[in-house]
Amino acid sequence: MGRRCIGLDVHREFAQVAIWENGQVRHAGQVTITGEALTVFADSLGPEDEVAVEATCNTHAIVRAIEPHVARVIVSNPVKTRAIAEAKVKTDKVDAAVLAELLAADYLPSVWVADEDTQALRRQVARRTQLVRQRTRLKNQVQAILHRNLVARCPFADLFGVSGRCWLADQPLPQDEHFAVQALIRQLDFHGQELRIIDAALGRVALARSEVRRLMTIPGVDATVALGLVAAVGDFRRFRTPEQLVSYLGLNPRVKQSGGKAAAHGRITKNGRSHARGMLVEAALVASKTPGPLRAFYQRVRARRGIQIAIVATARKLVCLCWTMIERDQDYAFARQSLTDKKLRALELRAGMPARRGKKGTAADYSLKEVRRRELTLAEQAENAYRQQVADWHANGPARKRTLVAMT
Repeated sequence: MGRRCIGLDVHREFAQVAIWENGQVRHAGQVTITGEALTVFADSLGPEDEVAVEATCNTHAIVRAIEPHVARVIVSNPVKTRAIAEAKVKTDKVDAAVLAELLAADYLPSVWVADEDTQALRRQVARRTQLVRQRTRLKNQVQAILHRNLVARCPFADLFGVSGRCWLADQPLPQDEHFAVQALIRQLDFHGQELRIIDAALGRVALARSEVRRLMTIPGVDATVALGLVAAVGDFRRFRTPEQLVSYLGLNPRVKQSGGKAAAHGRITKNGRSHARGMLVEAALVASKTPGPLRAFYQRVRARRGIQIAIVATARKLVCLCWTMIERDQDYAFARQSLTDKKLRALELRAGMPARRGKKGTAADYSLKEVRRRELTLAEQAENAYRQQVADWHANGPARKRTLVAMT
């Protein structure tokens, strides 16, 4: 049996099959998307066959079932497969045939298929995100009940803490609204318990991964942000340059250029995983308020382009910084050691490690004002050094430009 290229147009219940062989495409019916049916289909394939599948929610399970039986499995990027996305005639048979023909011509835009550990981490991070969103939704519903019944703001910092709940129980609400608040609080407690369970599991994963601990040395990046980024990226070293990683996360601007016209830059592409991009923006917000070169970079861009563009630019700088640190096996050059120790100790407690009450650990230095003041002074010196370097570069021109190891 010679080389065959097989296209699968995947749906929830079945996949349409088209086979390219010796320059001809033939339709081979449908395969039911079940474990048994996929095993039978995979056994019918040869070791020289190649299979193309569009990226969908069940793609990874299909790839796992087929991959051991064939030469390779290509997961197509549906956004970039223009012959399918913009086709005038679009049916399951046509889509499967196009996939087979593009694979045979080696002209199929593919996506990276994460390994099992990365996929499991992605699922855990996604579940945690859903729980956080559910808790936010429930809290907003409680606030809405208070608002529509003209109840004044809670005098306590946390409405859902012990004091806040006692205050909430004493508010004069209609009986049905009171029952609704109680129901929402019960749901909130349930989701809170689930969140603690998954936080413990993610904490154990984070402690076992050196790249997560390394990324946590950056100001604004805690275990949640570092785990989300590692889950989205997988292996950082599969990107040859930091610009490729920036593009993968959708933080690069759109560019339009034709002929002799100057290139026009637009908004960011927002490709890739939106969750990781959102966390990077949140980390950039924190970094923009923390002494150090990142704050100086943010302030420089803000003075020229405004707050929104400056925050996105700082998030993009964070991505380049993360890539460089992983590539060179180096921690952040301007890390505050006491703050890093505090974040690591918080991660250990989150993972379920026992508390050491009465015993002084490495995180205890963060509670000393003198230690924090000394570290902030060093960070401010690094920030001023970055400002001076940028000023010298602008004065002497790009030929004299030097790159900071910590900022590239």
